[in-house]
Amino acid sequence: MKKLVLSGFLASEEIYINQLEALLLPMRPLKATATTSQPVLTIQQVETIFYKIQDIFEIHKEFYDALFPHIQQWDEKVAVGHLFQKLNLKVKGPKDSKDCNTNVTMEALLYKPIDRVTRSTLVLHDLLKHTPKDHPDFPLLQDALRISQNFLSSINEEIDPRRTAVTTPKGEARQLVKDGFLVEVSEGSRKLRHVFLFTDLLLCAKMKKTSAGRHQQYECKWYIPLADLTFQLLDDSDVLPHIQVLPEHEIEEMKTKISVIKSEIQKEKKALKGQSRNVERLRKKMNEQESWLLLHSPTIPFRIHNKHGKSYLFLLSSDYERSEWRESIQKLQRKDLQTCQLSSVELQVLTSSCFKLRTVHNIPVTSYKDDEETPGLYGFLHVIVHSAKGFKESANLYCTLEVDSYGYFVSKAKTRVFRDTTEPQWNEEFEIELEGSQCLRILCYEKCYDKTKLNKDDNEIVDIIMGKGQVQLDPQTVQSKNWHMDVIEMNGIKVEFSMKFTSRDLSLKRTPSKKQSGVFGVKISVVTKRERSKVPYIVRQCIEEVEKRGIDEVGIYRISGVATDIQALKAAFDTNSKDILVMLSDMDINAIAGTLKLYFRELPEPLLTDRLYPAFMEGIALSDPAAKENCMMHLLRSLPDPNLITFLSLLEHLKRVADNEPINKMSLHNLGTVFGPTLLRPSESEVTKGHITLATDIWSHDVMAQVQVLLYYLQHPPISFAELKRNTLYFSTDV
Repeated sequence: MKKLVLSGFLASEEIYINQLEALLLPMRPLKATATTSQPVLTIQQVETIFYKIQDIFEIHKEFYDALFPHIQQWDEKVAVGHLFQKLNLKVKGPKDSKDCNTNVTMEALLYKPIDRVTRSTLVLHDLLKHTPKDHPDFPLLQDALRISQNFLSSINEEIDPRRTAVTTPKGEARQLVKDGFLVEVSEGSRKLRHVFLFTDLLLCAKMKKTSAGRHQQYECKWYIPLADLTFQLLDDSDVLPHIQVLPEHEIEEMKTKISVIKSEIQKEKKALKGQSRNVERLRKKMNEQESWLLLHSPTIPFRIHNKHGKSYLFLLSSDYERSEWRESIQKLQRKDLQTCQLSSVELQVLTSSCFKLRTVHNIPVTSYKDDEETPGLYGFLHVIVHSAKGFKESANLYCTLEVDSYGYFVSKAKTRVFRDTTEPQWNEEFEIELEGSQCLRILCYEKCYDKTKLNKDDNEIVDIIMGKGQVQLDPQTVQSKNWHMDVIEMNGIKVEFSMKFTSRDLSLKRTPSKKQSGVFGVKISVVTKRERSKVPYIVRQCIEEVEKRGIDEVGIYRISGVATDIQALKAAFDTNSKDILVMLSDMDINAIAGTLKLYFRELPEPLLTDRLYPAFMEGIALSDPAAKENCMMHLLRSLPDPNLITFLSLLEHLKRVADNEPINKMSLHNLGTVFGPTLLRPSESEVTKGHITLATDIWSHDVMAQVQVLLYYLQHPPISFAELKRNTLYFSTDV
């Protein structure tokens, strides 16, 4: 790892020396004209602009020439810390250097020397991570890092954390029925509001900062008496406020950043350094980022209309919440309500009571949770949706299943539509991957086929919710080998379902293959050799079918296929049935996507191999981009050919799926989350030796790293097998 880090830095050092040479080109003629009768710049201006560029060039050239032979003839006992010490002591820059955003301008080149110190600081961190404490290089590297950090702190201003936590309220004579945080679209932008539903009115408030600091208050933005409140859809004459929707990739990038911070917090806690201040700083940063996500991710509109005045628009993250708010309001409206007008004093009293009486205290972000709070379940939840009763009229009916992941609910499965019935019998089984989940929701819909009833709003779900309900995923109840049968009652409708749970530590287990025939659970090299193919037939056929008719399917690879369909396809591939192609063309596309995922999950060892797992975990944690690139490409070269060619085929396929993200809603990050833990897992020996703590620890930290590894390759420019094997950079060695 140390050699990989250094060779990556050496490659980027070569580029940097070329950039310094590019700066010297204009500097020399400018300096020459400074002493003539018509100078372009004075000698003082030239020296200020090109501050010590010649010196810096010579220092880095000397550093490069000294490090190069060490990389060529590598010896792990060699010490390089003195080279970094020398480099950092000599490189001093002007204190008022300004950052520049562009990469190609003269200004950007002039900023490079400062930028280079930040790069070498990251490299020193990586080198220390992979240098034993008893190695003679360790104290030298520590000293070089100290010099580098002192220099950076002298030119950086400390940035104050910008945002403090927001909190929230309940009622008395007029009772508080429900409250929670909603995103309101106000004056064209998103605002986080705390909304309070009282027995006779709906009040929308925002947190008011007080000079006293501790005592927080609410400020009323508006209220509507329930007697005057309607949900009527706006007609064309109404002017709709512009809804600001960010591109999906920005939302996914923020989720990635939050994942990285979560894993950093875990590392800090594991290190037991007692640096609670650092954990606190990371938590604060995570809180800011999660609050941003909370504000920008909801897209489902919920309109409130005052029949004597304005309309208001909220955005929610789940259809479940929208129907909950609507039902709570409609239930209260069934009583004989009188319209009310509050005086400014009454309004002030009511608003100030909100803080004491609230039921939802904190905005729903994970950074508010105590470490002792239940972390939720990690693993696979098997759910069979059996049937439903209680419908008064025949309808076309289906169910969707949602689970929460760090506070956000995601739709994970959908039954087929049972046509024209009052007693649908679905009997469909789904396997749902859980990531810290605590709750399962079932929503029952009536399918709308009448195109005249389509809502003009893109985000509106046109199918009618007939009922909804949720169950807590209690580890004690769920974690048994047997199916647990349950009934959810919703609006007079009863949905019967069964579930059982496989924890992550059990699903990690890969059984050594004794099978010689078939493809599931058989080594990939055995299958490709038998088929005389580079990529297993099952992988090629599933990819082809998904690209043919699943590329526009919303939630492809995320939404579970029916388990019985997946098992039928598995049996057909294992027996090399002649009907495979017919089955594939007839089968629901989510079942085909599920079969491909199952194939990778049941390999005797993960596609990216047990042997390389620790190196992938170390490589993705490297801070220096050049070292990371060097290491991650080297790891691919180290894979057996069948694994590598199959991985590259899958990679290109997933990129093509993500190209259709506006339609299928599957971004690179979503696909990385689905496939990362399937392609990359710790080996049985790692687990049994106790090197990896199972359950929560492995999932709060390792899974994020696994997702990051796949995401790294997904975001990388196309990788060619031939070029990868040809390109060995500075050296070629086994990991």
